[in-house]
Amino acid sequence: MAILVTGGAGYIGGHMVLALVDAGEQVVVLDDLSTGFAWAVPAAATLVVGDSGDEAKLKAIAATHQIDAIAHFAAKIVVPESVSDPLGYYLNNTVKARTLLEFATRNGIRNFIFSSTAAVYGEPSVNPIFEEAPTAPINPYGRSKLMVEWMLEDAAHAHDLSYVALRYFNVAGADPKGRLGQSTPNATHLIKVAVQAALGMRRGLDIYGTDYATADGTCVRDYIHVSDLIAAHILALKHLRAGGESLVFNCGYGHGHSVREVVDVVKKVSGVDFETRLAERRPGDPAALVAGADRIRTRLGWKPQHDNLEEIVTQAYDWERKLRDGTIPKARVAPTHF
Repeated sequence: MAILVTGGAGYIGGHMVLALVDAGEQVVVLDDLSTGFAWAVPAAATLVVGDSGDEAKLKAIAATHQIDAIAHFAAKIVVPESVSDPLGYYLNNTVKARTLLEFATRNGIRNFIFSSTAAVYGEPSVNPIFEEAPTAPINPYGRSKLMVEWMLEDAAHAHDLSYVALRYFNVAGADPKGRLGQSTPNATHLIKVAVQAALGMRRGLDIYGTDYATADGTCVRDYIHVSDLIAAHILALKHLRAGGESLVFNCGYGHGHSVREVVDVVKKVSGVDFETRLAERRPGDPAALVAGADRIRTRLGWKPQHDNLEEIVTQAYDWERKLRDGTIPKARVAPTHF
């Protein structure tokens, strides 16, 4: 049996593919390469270039591979962009997920892992945020993801389908073996932007908002290492394959770092005192998002191994330097076109 990984040529999905291949799994990657890279897919996996909402492409995959699980990563993820282009986000994140869910139920694919987000909580009244907290997203990105969670819940009641929805907090870092990292040139992740500034690839860094109700006035986020996040996905897959019930989990460490703290660590790791500029708040940014992540530890036995901001920054910095210097691996797999 094979696992279909949508968005598996991207940052987080790509790390999932590496982990699955390392575990000896058969992996089919479906990615339109709009933000992913063919070179990111290891030779042991199959890369199909296409859209996760393309019914004909999905049908062709089902005809050539025995899929028993789907890990769905393909999505648009930029909060300000979702505010300016809400219909694009509802199409890409919600409508196409509905197509993928129908594909799963029609083809007897019982196990579904969904890449959700802490943005479903909106502006929380307390931190840390636990899974029982009200879901009240304040931007189209969060709403588009919450709609998929609702669809999963309803589909699981009506069909032979079980799912795990993982609500990510802020994902960062790179593969400790140096095989993959955040590679999208215009990505908006704070740590990526900061290390690019340290490497001279950007003219400094903008700090958006310094008047939040936090210790230093800047936004606070729970930064989780991508490898720890993927370990949670692997545990979720084992849980579902063993007949486990549908569950929702937060994925974070339970403590946060402010924008200023991240900048200070990047400057320490790089040894570069790059320019920072104070700017207005961005629309749709909550003051703080910190995970209450006890449930995933208790239910899945998740034990993070990389809960260290300096380690996260160091690996992100090393990967970004590889990108700048052109020393990343290339052409690992030839895409399949249906």
